Amino acid sequence: MQTEHVSGKIAPLVTIVGTAINYECTWVMSNAPNNILIVGGGTAGWMTAIHMQHQWADKGINISLIESPGIGTVGVGEGTTPMLREFYTRLDIPESEWMPACNATYKNGISFPDWSTVPGYENYFHPFFSDFDKSHIQYFWDNCNLRRNGHDIPAHPDDYFVTTALSRQFRSPIPKHKMPTESMYGYHFDAGLMGEYLKGKAVERGVTLIQDTINEVNLDRKGDIASVMTDAHGRIKADFYVDCSGFRGLLIRQALGEQPVSSRDFMFNDSAVAIQTPIKDKDNIMSETISRALKYGWVWHIPLSNRMGNGYVYCSDYINEEQAEAEFREYLGVDAEGASALHLHWSPGRIENHWKNNCVAIGLSQGFLEPLEALMINVIQMSIECFTEYFEKGIFSNEHRQDFNGKVNKFIDGIRDYLQLHYKINSRDDTQYWRDARDNPNMSQQLAAVIEAWDNDDNIDRVLFENINQQLYPRTSWYCMLAGMGRFPEASRGPLRLPARNQKRARASSEEKAEHFYPHAEYLKMLYGGK
Repeated sequence: MQTEHVSGKIAPLVTIVGTAINYECTWVMSNAPNNILIVGGGTAGWMTAIHMQHQWADKGINISLIESPGIGTVGVGEGTTPMLREFYTRLDIPESEWMPACNATYKNGISFPDWSTVPGYENYFHPFFSDFDKSHIQYFWDNCNLRRNGHDIPAHPDDYFVTTALSRQFRSPIPKHKMPTESMYGYHFDAGLMGEYLKGKAVERGVTLIQDTINEVNLDRKGDIASVMTDAHGRIKADFYVDCSGFRGLLIRQALGEQPVSSRDFMFNDSAVAIQTPIKDKDNIMSETISRALKYGWVWHIPLSNRMGNGYVYCSDYINEEQAEAEFREYLGVDAEGASALHLHWSPGRIENHWKNNCVAIGLSQGFLEPLEALMINVIQMSIECFTEYFEKGIFSNEHRQDFNGKVNKFIDGIRDYLQLHYKINSRDDTQYWRDARDNPNMSQQLAAVIEAWDNDDNIDRVLFENINQQLYPRTSWYCMLAGMGRFPEASRGPLRLPARNQKRARASSEEKAEHFYPHAEYLKMLYGGK
C-alpha cells in the first residue's frame, strides 16, 4: 500500500483592525477539518452525510460522499424504533415528505409468535410504551412480580399497553384529535428508497456527491488515511474519513487493519433469505413487525405501503442456503411463487475501534449482530450523533476517541445481551437449533445475572439497574420479554382479586384509548395524498 505525507493546515490566530491587534479565539475553528469524505452511500452513508451537513455547515466544513454506481447496498424492508423519529425531527423533515418517498408505514411494536410453547404465552407483543400507559404500567410490573412469586394472576404484557391495542385494531399511532401526550412509534420503510431519498435531501442541502469507485487507499507515515485513489477522479484527499462501505470495511478494516470481535458464541445466526410478497388486504395494513420463530431461526414480516417484506434468519450450521429457501417458500405459500430470493450472509460481531486514526466507521462496517428487533438503524444513528458530539466537544481532535469507542461498544453489547435473551428463554423443542440456543452457556455476566434474578424472585429492578442500566431497553422491555414468553414458575399460590381486576381495567382502557386513533390504512392514504 502506497504511503505519503500530507502536511497539516495552519489558520491565523490574530486579525488586525486599524492599528490595534484583535486576538480572536479562532483556534477552535482552525482545528475543524476543511473536508470530510464519506465512503459509501446507502442508509448509513446518507444518514451520516445529512446529519454532518446539518451539524457543521455553518463551520465551513465541506461534506462529500463518494458512491460507486457499480456497488449495490444491502437493503430490504426494514423497521425502526422511535429513535428515527427524533432524527427526522431534528432535521426538520416531516413524515408527510419522507414516508411516501420510502413506501413507509407506522410501527407500534413487534409481535413474537411461536418462540414460546408455554400455554397462554405462545405469542407476545413488545410495545413502544409512552405516557398513555402511565396509569397502568405499574399494574404490569406488580403483577409480573407477584406471578414470579407463584401467585396465579394474569401477567401477560399484551393487556397493558395502548400500542398493543393499536396493533390489534390495525390502527396507526396518530390520534384523530389533539391529545395531551403523544404515542411512541417507529416506522417500516424500503431501505433502498430511504437511501435515495436522503441522498437527494443531502445534496439539496449542500453535500457533494462523487460518483466513482475507489481502487486504492493511501496512508501517511503516521498511519492515517491520506487519500483515496478513484477510477475517474484520481486522487481525492480529505482531513477526515467516514467508512460507510458496508461489510467490506474498505477503510476501517482493509486499510487501517481493524479486526472484528466475533459474537458467534453468543449469537448463532449468520444468514438470511428475503422474499417480497404482495399485501393481501390494503384496507387493513398491519402496524407491527412480526418476528415468528421457525424450525432453524425466525421470519420477519414487515408491511410497506406497496408490499410485504419477508425474510428468514437462520444459522448455516443447521441448514444450508437451498434448504432455508425451500422451507421459507413452503411457509409463504402461493404468495412467494415466482418471487426472487435475496440471500445474505454475515459474521456476527463488531469491531473494537469504531473511530481509529482519522476515520470513523458507521453502519455495517462497524459490524452486525442480526436483524432481530430492527436495531441496526439505532446503531447507525447513535454512532453518528455520538461521534459528532464527541468530535466537536474535543475541538475536532481525537481527545474523546476512546470514550466514543467505549460508549458504542457498550451500546452494541447491550443490544447483544437483549437479543440473546430471546434465544436463552425460548421453550421450543422441535429442533436441535432451539435446544442449543437455549442451552448455550456463553453469555455475558450481565445477562446471566438478569436471568438468575428473574428466576429466583430476586429484586429484578435492582439487578437490571446494576447490570443493564437502561443502555437501550428500559426495564419494561425486559419485563415484556420475560413475562411474554411465560418465564414463570408453576403457580403454587392462589389468585388475588385486585391484580386480576387491574389487568382487566388496563386491557379495557387500552382498547378504549386505541379507538381514538386513525385506522392505519386510512391515515396512510391521507398522508400519501390519497394515492
